[in-house]
Amino acid sequence: MDYAGSANVLGALITLGALAVIFFLLPLIYYLLYVIGTWKIFTKAGVAGWKSIIPLYNVYNVYKICWKTSFFWIWFIAFIVFLVASSITGSNAASGISYIALIVVMILRLIQKYKLAKAFGYGIGMTLGLLFLPEIFLLILGFGSATYQKPQE
Repeated sequence: MDYAGSANVLGALITLGALAVIFFLLPLIYYLLYVIGTWKIFTKAGVAGWKSIIPLYNVYNVYKICWKTSFFWIWFIAFIVFLVASSITGSNAASGISYIALIVVMILRLIQKYKLAKAFGYGIGMTLGLLFLPEIFLLILGFGSATYQKPQE
């Protein structure tokens, strides 16, 4: 094998390694940080920490801690409607329904972040942190000095 062939193989291996990091390692790190942060938040709120491990059930419990579970179900149904409507191609009605469902999902998640911050005695700054850097601000809520107060109305 000549030098050019070795360089191509090395380049392919580097690219494959970078893709592995991007598509496997980074989501795994994100998920682990999310689980660790929510585990601590759950224990502060009197909920079993293991419930933070199960996808979707952990979101249900976050809604339970900071708001009402009925809003979780509205969020969940809107999310399913968004997924189904956005998978239908070529229909203006489905496209419109998809946008409306997405707006409902985004508004409910924004309010949920605000309610979570309020349940631990924080305000809009923590809400923005939970919105834009959730894994870091969940760790701050979980490991910080904040105490769980209760859902704020």
